Amino acid sequence: MTPRRPPPPESLVRAPDPVTEADKKDIDRTLLRENLRRSVEERVLALMALQRLAEEARRARNPTGA
Repeated sequence: MTPRRPPPPESLVRAPDPVTEADKKDIDRTLLRENLRRSVEERVLALMALQRLAEEARRARNPTGA
């Protein structure tokens, strides 16, 4: 297990941003953690698969390409 870093000095600690704090409740952190466990290559491959899926959805919505 990696040792934890000591907390930053008080002079570097910022007050929490209320907008960010409000947004946090809507974020599924388990998905973020799962993605961060992947290697860079695995993340790139997953992104490429998502791009292919998005392109397929665009073509299905507009098959003439216009």
